[in-house]
Amino acid sequence: MVESSAARRSFPVSWEELHRNARALSWRLADIRAWEGIVAIARGGLVPAAIVARELEVRLIDTICVASYDHQDQRTARILKRVDGDGQGWLLIDDLVDTGKTARLVREMLPKAHFATIYAKPAGRPLVDTYITEVSQDTWIHFPWDIELQYSRPIAERLTAS
Repeated sequence: MVESSAARRSFPVSWEELHRNARALSWRLADIRAWEGIVAIARGGLVPAAIVARELEVRLIDTICVASYDHQDQRTARILKRVDGDGQGWLLIDDLVDTGKTARLVREMLPKAHFATIYAKPAGRPLVDTYITEVSQDTWIHFPWDIELQYSRPIAERLTAS
């Protein structure tokens, strides 16, 4: 994701919207093939992977664990947990592809996996096979597991304050 100083736009995602988009992703993936299993990129890919697994009736699920963000600041990606194999017949699921740093790491580990995300930014979009929604590179996506209800300033007010 973009560092907080560069994020100009804010895109909050509700649980309902995330669920609807994960189901839309499932529809697209169901038309491709029957999948042997799912590899979720932890942590952001865990919730979308659970929804996709349910919708596609996939019971074999694993994780790749990568640490690359601290709230809104991106740092060097570190692999905390790997998976075996080359990904043939498997789905690789994440919530978002942003700059492509994490995507490149997992692509190297699982080059034959089908990589799917709910959201894609232009810098990372070429690295995924399937996605649902593209957002601009300067947009910070607020996922429902990272936010709580609070006052939100109107867009026009935010633009005049910049």
